[in-house]
Amino acid sequence: MAETDIGLWYSNIPFFTKWWFTLTLVCTLGANFGILPSHHMLLVWDLVIYKFQFWRMLGCVFFMGKLGFPFLINVYFLYSYSNRLETGVFDGRPADYLFLLLFNWICLVILGFIIPLRIIGMPLVISVLYVWCQVNRDTIVQFWFGTQFKAMYLPWALAAFNVLLGGNGIMELIGIFVGHTFFFLKYKYPIDYGGQAFLNTPQFFYKYFPTRVGGTTGFGQAPPARRPTQQAEGRHNWGGGNALGGEE
Repeated sequence: MAETDIGLWYSNIPFFTKWWFTLTLVCTLGANFGILPSHHMLLVWDLVIYKFQFWRMLGCVFFMGKLGFPFLINVYFLYSYSNRLETGVFDGRPADYLFLLLFNWICLVILGFIIPLRIIGMPLVISVLYVWCQVNRDTIVQFWFGTQFKAMYLPWALAAFNVLLGGNGIMELIGIFVGHTFFFLKYKYPIDYGGQAFLNTPQFFYKYFPTRVGGTTGFGQAPPARRPTQQAEGRHNWGGGNALGGEE
């Protein structure tokens, strides 16, 4: 019975979240148990550019370092918030969600070469969480010890909590920066400031990941702009997300 329940749960995970979740478990567990070489999954400029080890740009996403409490938290956030985005705002539009993931991944690879970062899985998770929190900014979420606040503060709370645990919060801040870059260029700048829409899903993405009939309507529109004239135009009112730790 338990095996059936687990199989049903796993089969219901949406496509991209399932692959991301599965490869993260396989690569991280495999590396920690000596099955996979962890040093081949680190982002290193010289090895990527001069040795053509391009797989490192993907390996650094799915390998999250040593096992421990931070790994469990990151896997939970990966599953929870990627699932919520893919089955919520992006429901029926896998090409658009893939574009979000690819844009954030490219930004993190570039930052990883500059800073440098050896692994980028955690900031990628935070960047996806940040987008969800902006889409559902007024939703009340629950944090540790029963605290509650609006979703738009969650990424910052995670950064502060990491500092309290002895970390530096840099990974969270990088994820926030990348997530905000996507959200600003995709939605806020074109809508709130009347600027050009710089981020549009390439049309050939829809050839391989076609839009599913019956998905969420109104995708591609930003959360309601703060300007009254744009609110009056009937833009799609996003924000009906789930609380942290609530039902998926």
